[in-house]
Amino acid sequence: MDREDGPRVPEQRAPQPGPAAGGDAGARGRRGGPHGEHDGPRGDMGDIRGDGPRGGGQDGHADLRFAVLGPVRAWRDGAALPSGSPQQRALLAALLLRDGRTATAAELIDAIWGDEPPSQALAAVRTYASRLRKVLPPGVLVSESGGYAIRGHCDALDLNVAQELAAGAEKARAGGDRVQARVLIDKSLGLWDGEPLASVPGPYAETQRARLEEWRLQLLETRLDLDLECGHHAEAVSELTALTAAHPLRERLRELLMLALYRSGRQAEALAVYADTRRLLADELGVDPRPELARLQQRILRADAELARPVEDPSPAPAVSRPAQLPATVPDFTGRVAFVRELSDRLVTAEGSVMAVSALAGIGGVGKTTLAVHVAHAARPRFPDGQLYVDLQGAGARAAEPETVLGAFLRALGIQDSAVPDTLDERAALYRSTLAGRRVLVLLDNARDAAQVRPLLPGTAGCAALVTSRVRMVDLAGAHLVDLDVMSPEEALQLFTRIVGAERVQAEREAALDVVAACGFLPLAIRIAASRLAARRTWTVTVLAAKLADERRRLDELQAGDLAVKATFELGYGQLEPAQARAFRLLGLADGPDISLAAAAAVLDLPLHEAEDLLESLVDTSLLESAAPGRYRYHDLVRLYARACADRDEQPPTERLSALSRLLDFYLATAARVYAIERPGDRLVDHLEPTTYAGLTFTDRHAALDWLYTEANCLLACARQSTAGTGLRRAVDLLWAAKDLAESGANSKQYEAAAVAAREAARRAGDLRAEARARTALTNVHLVAGRYDEADEEARNARALAVGVGDRAPVYWADNDRGIIAAIRGRHQDAEEHLASAVEGSRADGNLPGAASALCNLSRLHLLTGRTATAIDLARQGIEIYDRMDLALRLANGRYALGVALTHANRNAEALKELFEALRIFAKNRQRLWEGATHFRLAEAHLKSRRPAHAAQHAEQALAMGCIGGDRMRGNSLTVLGKALDALGQSDRARACWQEALALYQESDVSEAAEVRSLLAPSAAA
Repeated sequence: MDREDGPRVPEQRAPQPGPAAGGDAGARGRRGGPHGEHDGPRGDMGDIRGDGPRGGGQDGHADLRFAVLGPVRAWRDGAALPSGSPQQRALLAALLLRDGRTATAAELIDAIWGDEPPSQALAAVRTYASRLRKVLPPGVLVSESGGYAIRGHCDALDLNVAQELAAGAEKARAGGDRVQARVLIDKSLGLWDGEPLASVPGPYAETQRARLEEWRLQLLETRLDLDLECGHHAEAVSELTALTAAHPLRERLRELLMLALYRSGRQAEALAVYADTRRLLADELGVDPRPELARLQQRILRADAELARPVEDPSPAPAVSRPAQLPATVPDFTGRVAFVRELSDRLVTAEGSVMAVSALAGIGGVGKTTLAVHVAHAARPRFPDGQLYVDLQGAGARAAEPETVLGAFLRALGIQDSAVPDTLDERAALYRSTLAGRRVLVLLDNARDAAQVRPLLPGTAGCAALVTSRVRMVDLAGAHLVDLDVMSPEEALQLFTRIVGAERVQAEREAALDVVAACGFLPLAIRIAASRLAARRTWTVTVLAAKLADERRRLDELQAGDLAVKATFELGYGQLEPAQARAFRLLGLADGPDISLAAAAAVLDLPLHEAEDLLESLVDTSLLESAAPGRYRYHDLVRLYARACADRDEQPPTERLSALSRLLDFYLATAARVYAIERPGDRLVDHLEPTTYAGLTFTDRHAALDWLYTEANCLLACARQSTAGTGLRRAVDLLWAAKDLAESGANSKQYEAAAVAAREAARRAGDLRAEARARTALTNVHLVAGRYDEADEEARNARALAVGVGDRAPVYWADNDRGIIAAIRGRHQDAEEHLASAVEGSRADGNLPGAASALCNLSRLHLLTGRTATAIDLARQGIEIYDRMDLALRLANGRYALGVALTHANRNAEALKELFEALRIFAKNRQRLWEGATHFRLAEAHLKSRRPAHAAQHAEQALAMGCIGGDRMRGNSLTVLGKALDALGQSDRARACWQEALALYQESDVSEAAEVRSLLAPSAAA
């Protein structure tokens, strides 16, 4: 048998990329769990191939399947068939790989034994064939012409399915559908179950094993290339790092790694990969890198703009990368002909050599948004790559942050969450790179000022931006400024007529002119008044005009800004029933972007169903918007008007304070229940201020966490708002109960702002207890961010204040935090004293979880001072407490501490077990920063176990996710990554990592800098 005659593996001309159907080189493409001898076939090949008999062939043997992309196996109706001895499996593999053609006995002998067959080889072949024939259904293994063949079942072979999927992927890619191509490649790779033809002897199997393994690597390269083309470069780095370690001489993988690093903003590492590759090829093979790799290095050195973005699709991209976010244009748009022409002409210039920016300014309600949306819709054909829209909330107390808006824009443009950078500058740069070469229109509505807008502008020709604001943006360079005034009387009457109906207006033309004049010719006021009239068929235009003529019911339209719009809102508010009006006034008092039905019920002190009826009736009046099922929001101007109504109309005036107090009670009571269900036995909830209004209850901890993260913005807004009044202590305690929002990395800026506001309010009020607790919350914020000096200062003051007022909990919390900080700063004696006090204080208060936390931190301190055995014992003590009290999340912290201690004790297998369990729990509880920190510890453990490829992969994960500890932990992750890369022979990239780590350490002034300097020293490099 010709040993080169094997499976018809499709040629992969331009190996290309995507995520890991076997990305870890050690995993050999296995995405599921391990499959034993009696496991079923890998994947569902029948489903992949469509309807009809799955592997049934012409003989009707349903569900007969064969596998060669792993151990050689066969199944019938899902049950594994015995495959016999290694030589018998070699015979089966040789027949399966013939694609139904007959193999002679001589060819089979040559395939199984090569040049040295046993004397009874022919008899052995016949015996193996006979045994297989007994196992397989009749008619499957046939004898003819002195040989054997497997007939009618080629479509049930996993290799054939993989080939078909790969061919489909190639076709989809050629047609421009990269997403489908990537899915099909993933399915093809998913059919691998370890080494192909595993444990099958013979020269033929050896040849085919090498060929199949090469094809698998080509598929991996194809999938990774597709990943980069789809913009998933950050996710690809970790997998490519592992693959290049496993296949150091494979230049295509090195090329893809360079590109992924460059697009992730890691240019120095990308260039270091080239230097490592060039040196390795010279040392091992005596050759230079291939021309493609050299050209890529030069393009990176030139910062080639084309290199920084994925290849343009020849056909329409998936909808997610072509956003169409424009709000609906109004069907009765009226007038503004000159402005429409002016703005449309300006947008045409985007096709030239400059980006077009137009900024509309005018008072609230003048129709800036309506005009901008109308013009944007008309211009859509000129911007085929999409339209982005955002309300920047510039008229509100807290305008949208540019980095938040950029995160939403990047996700709308197809960038994965994990690839969105953290800082404003990085997000703006990625945003401009993503838009380069595209034609996208960006509508920035309700901007506060030019500073808010600048990071959100595209950077290249072909794109355009429309900006609306209440202020003239004279400092927005290059912008075409348009001042929008009120409507002319003719346009105003035309708009009114379109909404109300020509018949009613023509009968009372003079009254209609009185109405639009009373509205100050403001489009928003006219629209609200006309809509109300259109909904009241029994009213006449004269009745409406008479209502507007009453100055007691409206403000003078000549007053600037919101007052003109407020007059129009007065009309709608005056038509509300008393219960509706009360709800409208009180709900407007709450800060936050929106409000849930349950929170609204608390504000109104009503049962849930009654509150829902009221809110839905307000939605019908257009005074309230339905943001989502069960959630409501005000337009910013309507909110201001509602608050003015509350100041004017709410009786008694104390009801305003009572409404906000009920909202604060609702959030505090509910957050306390979330804390209690997540941390059973933790006594923090016993130290919180009492509440009189009940919150929500939960039976499922996942539902509790869902509530906390969904309500995060509103909850923190309430805490910050409540610091200014009598609810200060409850506001501080709300921050305590919601501390997960700071530790998870979510909403960290809002949490910090609320904590700072609480601290300052407590200082002004002279409330030492509230100040101590606010400082404790701020300590946690600073620790998470790695700002250790600020954390130590807050903790020191918190402890002193708490001792003075006899508030026990902040004392042992501060001791625990100060112990952590002292250990990091190398003040080991101080750390020991602080942590011992924390253990003692927690136990005295009956707070066993607090004691467990301090014990785990003591474990870390003992490691730093060389007491490894006691470090392990202390971590186990902490775990025992967490386990006994069923504290799932805190148990992860205990296992993390134990894993670190075991790593230092060189008990690496045990350490990995503990750390992987900690990682699972952190991920389940959405503690992303702790996930990142655990990946860093896994990298340390793998490095100690001399598995640098695995270490590099986990270090990359830590860098991608971020870690508790801010820049210091990022520096630690870079240091470990550098060590792993150095062990893999990638010394230039390793040095690039260490140099970045050193820069971070020098900014943070931490002790780890000395180790990195030694790594970078010439002697170390030598």
